[in-house]
Amino acid sequence: MDILYKILLDPFVQMGTAPDLFVQTLWEGMVGGMLYALIALGFVLIFKASGVFNFAQGIMVVFAALTLVGLYNAGVPAFLALGLTIAVMFALAFAVERIVLRPLINQPDIILFMATFGLTYFLIGFGEFVFGGDPKVMITEQLHLPKGTVTYKAFGGVVSLQKLDIAAAIIASIMVTGLAVFFSKTRIGRALRAVADSHSAALSVGISLEQIWVIVWFAAGLVALVTGIMWGARSDVSFALDVIALKALPVLILGGLTSIPGAIVGGLIIGVGEKLWEFYWGPLVGGGTDAWFAFVIALVFLLFRPQGLFGERIIERV
Repeated sequence: MDILYKILLDPFVQMGTAPDLFVQTLWEGMVGGMLYALIALGFVLIFKASGVFNFAQGIMVVFAALTLVGLYNAGVPAFLALGLTIAVMFALAFAVERIVLRPLINQPDIILFMATFGLTYFLIGFGEFVFGGDPKVMITEQLHLPKGTVTYKAFGGVVSLQKLDIAAAIIASIMVTGLAVFFSKTRIGRALRAVADSHSAALSVGISLEQIWVIVWFAAGLVALVTGIMWGARSDVSFALDVIALKALPVLILGGLTSIPGAIVGGLIIGVGEKLWEFYWGPLVGGGTDAWFAFVIALVFLLFRPQGLFGERIIERV
């Protein structure tokens, strides 16, 4: 009974006695959650436009970051390398639409999913061939990303915030908000919603599926590039980032596969939840909880609300 009490209640006592550590952990979870939300946003955009669950979104994060660093290491100035990387992501979007999606129109969903699965391993092999498999350092200074720490005296202690984390949170918030407004208020956004509702209906009113797919995959590529820069700045740029991108899957389950607000809320829940759990409950259960916490939460949601917080319940009438 004492052990159960310690596991369940002792962390809450620690939160009350050291509120500065609680705020520090909460902030780090929010930053991670916004980056998870960015990755999940790429999944949502593509799924809304084409009904394809893009398994390759995670490796697109790695590929975009490796392209940026690889161009800089080849002697290209940082901001020119950034522009060229954006061009590469557009070329990738165009190639995916032309080579992968267009030949598979009206094919079963599982075939489209397996096509993105194959795209994942193609990008891994191509990336290793071009850039090598060794971890690389993100060019944070050359891109003028802030470094250092900001400290505040608050809650009876000191709260330290990394300037890079502050920048990541701001950039992620602006990008998520901008994409949400773009796809809800603009003509392209209305076309996207029409394509998501019905491909045949969209075609009947003159909407080009090919153009919409290129635009959405390019938007997902930009999201992948920003995410790769931010995650790469916090650690090395390597194919291990693909594992981090898998955390977007629980985010999608929580928020719903078709909801942009759901990606944001789900990302924050996962990011904050795993940090708090790891810091306060992790030592009591042996540590390493951040590797499985998000997937346990996703499993609970699948049992009780499989459509997610913002997803639509699908009702099939027999």
